[in-house]
Amino acid sequence: MNIFDVQWTDFWATATRMSWYEVGMLICFGVSWPFSIYKMLKTRHCEGKSFIFLILVMIGYVLGVIHKLFYNLDVVVLLYGFLFFVVLTDFFICLYITHQNKANH
Repeated sequence: MNIFDVQWTDFWATATRMSWYEVGMLICFGVSWPFSIYKMLKTRHCEGKSFIFLILVMIGYVLGVIHKLFYNLDVVVLLYGFLFFVVLTDFFICLYITHQNKANH
C-alpha cells in the first residue's frame, strides 16, 4: 500500500501489519530527544551538539516518511513524522541558545 492507493478509512487498520521491530527502533532512538531538549532548556547550553548530526537525523526521518508514503504505508509513518518534529525542535532550540550565548559574550 502506498499514498496513492490508500483507503483512508482503513489507514488505522495498518497497525495490525506494521513492524513492531521498526516501532521499537524508533522509540529507542526517539526517547532520548525529549531528555536532550529538557537538559538544554534547563542549562541554557548545547555544547557538544552537532548541527550536522541533527540535520542528518532529520534527513533520515524524512527518508523514512518518504519510504512509508510511497512503498509501505502504515501507521508508523506518524511516528517518523513526530520524531522529525522533535528533532527539529531540538535543532531550533540549540540554534537559539547558541545565538543567545554568543550575544551575551
